[in-house]
Amino acid sequence: MVDLVSLEKRIAELEAREQIKELVARYGFTVDNRDMDGIADCFTENARVLSNDGRHASVGKEDCVNQYHHRFSFLGPTNHFTHNHVIWFDKADPTKAYGQLNAHGEVFRNGQAMMSALRYDDEYRLDPDGKWRFELRLMTYFYYLRFDEIQTYLGDPMRVRAYSEPQAADWPEGIDTYKKYYEEHERSAVAD
Repeated sequence: MVDLVSLEKRIAELEAREQIKELVARYGFTVDNRDMDGIADCFTENARVLSNDGRHASVGKEDCVNQYHHRFSFLGPTNHFTHNHVIWFDKADPTKAYGQLNAHGEVFRNGQAMMSALRYDDEYRLDPDGKWRFELRLMTYFYYLRFDEIQTYLGDPMRVRAYSEPQAADWPEGIDTYKKYYEEHERSAVAD
């Protein structure tokens, strides 16, 4: 006999997972389209948008939207892509979920074509209106380079070059398992 309660719970989780994936995709389109109402609709009232370097540090939906207004003042066209996306649900709170995903952004910044590879560490919340929204977006960077710099700087730990001074990448060098691996294994300069 089929356990209907278990089946209903599994279906609800699948539906929630799809809604969260759609939220993540919609975010990229609304940012690229400069759809300020759409951007606001992606976030909860007490949302936070942060980055490890502190350049993104907004708290509350209004502050988040204002942060995007500010960024759009010096960005030209942008094109966001999302890739691998892992979602897990809070076992104690059915209105909360977490996610991590890889993304790329093509941007025109400070008069230059640039590309960034980043990760989002997200927290999602099911709002009372039945929509999943971001409660937290934490951005960390693998690189942020001009297209012509990728060959030169991709292997350089200081490969975040969107600002006046180069910055260290957030990952993978900052990830504990990555550091541990290279503490225990020698790196070869040339592949066989």
